[in-house]
Amino acid sequence: MQFRFSNFGKKLGGPCGIQELMDDLGQAMTSDPAMRMLGGGNPAHIPEIAAVWRARMRELLEDGGAFDKMLGNYDPPRGNPAFLSALADCLNEACGWNLTPANLAVTPGGQAGWFMLFNLLAGQHADGKRRKILLPLVPEYIGYENQGLEPGFFQACRPIIEELPGRVFKYRVDFPAVEAALGDDIAALCVSRPTNPSGNVLTDAEVARLAELARAHGIPLLLDNAYGLPFPGAIFTEATPVWDENIVLTLSLSKLGLPGTRTGIVVARPEIASAVQAMTSVIGLANTNTGQALALPLLRGGEIIRLSREIVRPFYEERSRRAQEWAHAAFAGLDYGIHRSEGAFFLWLRFAGLPITTRELYQRLKLRKVLVVPGEYFFFGLGEDWQHSRECVRMTFSQSPEVVREGIEIIADEVRRL
Repeated sequence: MQFRFSNFGKKLGGPCGIQELMDDLGQAMTSDPAMRMLGGGNPAHIPEIAAVWRARMRELLEDGGAFDKMLGNYDPPRGNPAFLSALADCLNEACGWNLTPANLAVTPGGQAGWFMLFNLLAGQHADGKRRKILLPLVPEYIGYENQGLEPGFFQACRPIIEELPGRVFKYRVDFPAVEAALGDDIAALCVSRPTNPSGNVLTDAEVARLAELARAHGIPLLLDNAYGLPFPGAIFTEATPVWDENIVLTLSLSKLGLPGTRTGIVVARPEIASAVQAMTSVIGLANTNTGQALALPLLRGGEIIRLSREIVRPFYEERSRRAQEWAHAAFAGLDYGIHRSEGAFFLWLRFAGLPITTRELYQRLKLRKVLVVPGEYFFFGLGEDWQHSRECVRMTFSQSPEVVREGIEIIADEVRRL
């Protein structure tokens, strides 16, 4: 006998791109050491950062009361009050904002936070209208696609592709297309900065224009800052941290080397932060305490900002530079392009005229012990076919240099065979 799943169960309980990605990531990290893990967004194990977290754990263990509270007590669903207060002070000092703990809510990871935010704002409203999330630029983060509880939850705009010298390209927001899409059925604009998967960093001018468009239409701009400023700071170009009361900003401790603690942060006007607090209590009672306890003293005095600026950014910027050098050398003679690497942990590769889909390429590479992420997963919400979506692949450069270089060479060999 087979039990019947609800529509909700079928949508969230069925196969999807993010499930495939995380299953492969988990298998590669735990049971298949021969696999070259160039998929996933797992941060690198930066020795200096890992040493900070080990030292913090020792401090907690030596303070038996603090350790016991961390593991043995529920925090309020909004987050630990001391953590929220220190975080507000840290962001105000670093960015010149005017936050209080009422503007903040901790979530059990950024992914859970986005599920709450999307379904708080979009879907069916009391007036009977179904409203959507508008993505001003795709490709966009694979983890968003299946989070809407209703069909047609996302609408997306193609980017303008700017061709740059040296087989490099960059996505730009097509503002006329965005303005044309902004009807009364749009609940919010949403962008990631740096953009996952491409490593694109929207310019300050692009963000300001998107924020103004959102404000003019009475909707928020949702800004996913998981890799951005002021922490973890994996941005390699000029950019300014942005927040105001019409922006909902998310931060994460994952990319600072704490993905296992599942600690996301929402920065928003108080009524949105309060709604996220209430949703957290319904879904999970409270948040995980470990990440907040580990990070608390680093927020005081801005140490978390210094680590981001002096260790995290240079580490990933150098990894990006080397990966690009290896890719250009390996792909010589192929019709390829690399998105300008401006932030995050990824190279976004384009193979023009690829004779198979990147999902098929993914399967072929998997047989050769290389995991990447097919580009098709990142173009949801377009509602139209686009050849470009079948020509792109995301690969991470956060793994060891040896693994990254070997993986790039195998990718190049497989594309040449095709």
